[in-house]
Amino acid sequence: MKLNRLSIIAVMGLQTIFLPAFDLGQLNLEEGFEISIFAENLDSPRQMAEGKNGTIFVGERSGRIIALIDSDKNGQVDSRRVLAQDLSYSTGLSMSNGDLYFSEISKIWKIEKIEDWLKASSNHKELPEKILIIDSLPDDTWHGWKWLKHDQQGRLYFNIGAPCNICLSDDQKFASILRIENGQLEHVAKGVRNSVGFDFHPESKKLFFTDNGRDWLGDDSPSCELNRVDTDGQFFGYPYKHASNISDPEFGHINPGYDFVDPILELGAHVAPTGVSFHKGDMFPDQMRDNLFIALHGSWNRAEKVGYKLLRVTLDKKGDVVSSKDFITGWLKNGKVSGRPSAPLFRNDGSLLLSDDKANVIYLVTYKG
Repeated sequence: MKLNRLSIIAVMGLQTIFLPAFDLGQLNLEEGFEISIFAENLDSPRQMAEGKNGTIFVGERSGRIIALIDSDKNGQVDSRRVLAQDLSYSTGLSMSNGDLYFSEISKIWKIEKIEDWLKASSNHKELPEKILIIDSLPDDTWHGWKWLKHDQQGRLYFNIGAPCNICLSDDQKFASILRIENGQLEHVAKGVRNSVGFDFHPESKKLFFTDNGRDWLGDDSPSCELNRVDTDGQFFGYPYKHASNISDPEFGHINPGYDFVDPILELGAHVAPTGVSFHKGDMFPDQMRDNLFIALHGSWNRAEKVGYKLLRVTLDKKGDVVSSKDFITGWLKNGKVSGRPSAPLFRNDGSLLLSDDKANVIYLVTYKG
């Protein structure tokens, strides 16, 4: 077997074990695009954010926040720093005014002026001071992983998924997307089973989010969703209704008194949409401007696997879906899974990063024409 790059995995006795790095040749991209490995040997990388100096910050599901630095700008990370560790499912993070915000199941923290700290600190064992933002969130791990995002006003948005497959909870924080406004929690979207990806449209500034459909209603139902928030507090169906027209067999007979908002796109059952990112920058072709890129993490309980790809969605000026098509495929072949795309991020230079929490890498996608 010919190996292009090697990763040292472990030493057992006197024998060192080597495994090949991820084989990029199996991936299929839209014409004109190239893909490479930006960072490898991570530990379940999920959401990413970029600082003004180009530092990439990534939350690892295993409990660490990492800074990745490409100092020579060659498209590969050459140094990294651990910024926080021993966290509980530290999947979500966001940058605002030079401060790095990151999540645990029940807490949100920030590190102030993180790139300034990185520049001043030469001790790689040193950890920066983290400041607690909130510690009163539910501690349920079922759908408790966070996605964080700041809007243009600097308000922090995050998700709290339902603590179950299907249920009603007395705690109104569950099954929702919330934001922190003047130190208080406000509902942005309700009836959201499990969103782990949302972003703001570059022009309209409206929030677009994905939602994972409930399980155990069959291989092909209900569909996962892409939704748009037009007014704060809209209700998106869970647990009474799923997708556009699926009444829940347990709760569908109940009239909760809400007007249900239908998804703007059904993504397919069990595809497990995770991170999303709107296009930005000038590297990609003009026809992709303001397109939304969605990571489909892939099914876990379907007889025939689906998902495992990066989707590109074109929207019109009203924010309605014009089309959707595969942007990257190849992680699923003949029923075997080699990677699970988790979260896309457009960098300031217009290139696209994509985390993969199965292959434990971050890909770099560029356009060559």
